[in-house]
Amino acid sequence: MALNATIIKFSISLSDLNRNHYDTLTLTVAQHPSETAERMMARVMAYCIHAEEFLAFTKGLSTPETPDIWAKTLDGQTGLWIEVGEPNPDKLKKATRVAQDVWVYSFNTKSDVWWAQESKHIDALKVHVRRFERAGIESLAAKLQRTMEISVTISGDSAFVATADGECEVNWLNLQ
Repeated sequence: MALNATIIKFSISLSDLNRNHYDTLTLTVAQHPSETAERMMARVMAYCIHAEEFLAFTKGLSTPETPDIWAKTLDGQTGLWIEVGEPNPDKLKKATRVAQDVWVYSFNTKSDVWWAQESKHIDALKVHVRRFERAGIESLAAKLQRTMEISVTISGDSAFVATADGECEVNWLNLQ
């Protein structure tokens, strides 16, 4: 029997000082049975960083041909393609053909090795690559609950996150 996804509900008070974007987000996120809490929280942080009207989570790990997050335009085109993790350069090459803007958010312990091996292949592509600081994502994942009310303030290359269980800061480094 297949395992079901765990449903996490977020109410996020978002203040993105970089883009002057302020919003209250109500997200229902399905955590795939094989997905770690860290990866799911990295997806939520990437969503907050790019929050816009048509942004949506895809089926993610269960559909490898799609990104983790995307935004479709009014005419059905893919405007934004966001990958979380360490995707294959071939998938990113495909993404640059179908999307106007492609982003990668790396977050785990193998990020440095992945970037060292794949950067020469990704460098030629029109792709933005960021690496979340591992400690911040781990701290955020440790606060995970099935229903969460959080406040996210984005400024510069970091996000300050306040939850009922405490605060943490998630920093990122722009690799490309």
